[in-house]
Amino acid sequence: MARTPLTFRRLSGLDRSGPPPPETVEGAPLRPWTIPNAIGYVRLALIPVYLVLAFSSGDGRDTTAAIIYAAIAGGDYLDGIAARVTGQYSRLGALLDPLVDRMLVVSGVVVCWHFELLPRLPLGILAARELVMLVLSQIGLRKGIDLKINYIGRWAVWPTMFALFLAMLSTTWIAEASLWLGLGMTLIATGFYFREGYEKLRPPSSGA
Repeated sequence: MARTPLTFRRLSGLDRSGPPPPETVEGAPLRPWTIPNAIGYVRLALIPVYLVLAFSSGDGRDTTAAIIYAAIAGGDYLDGIAARVTGQYSRLGALLDPLVDRMLVVSGVVVCWHFELLPRLPLGILAARELVMLVLSQIGLRKGIDLKINYIGRWAVWPTMFALFLAMLSTTWIAEASLWLGLGMTLIATGFYFREGYEKLRPPSSGA
């Protein structure tokens, strides 16, 4: 099957029109040994490093930990570009990326909650949402439901991670405002995921 031409919009991820690469859909081989997946493994391995540094800081504010957090977050964009440039798409990459993103968000929430760097109410809601989505995504995979990441959910990651990152550096209203923005977008995206999952689980109508 011919690939869609790699324009700047596609390379940058702004244009995601068309069907997903066939290597990423359910039933495709995992293909663990690819350049994008190697980036994903590094991102995953850096999460415990970030947690150790953050909890060793005494107040949750450690420049090195914050930089590592930002690098892990930015790695999500980097492995997407690597996949589009090399054509090394894989089923494992499609599963690994959102898992690492959720683990990173929860890790940042745990640090900010422990050191009270941000209001605990939105942090608690955000953590609960990520854990619920993690459980439901596993249930969905067992039932053969493969939910496509929607645009709101994709963009919600950035104000959320920016809020957590900024809170690790200083006290500012921008971090709190960004957290509420990211949470609002996340909850809207969650509603779309639930609707899509319900529609895929609902038995087809038997009308004439």
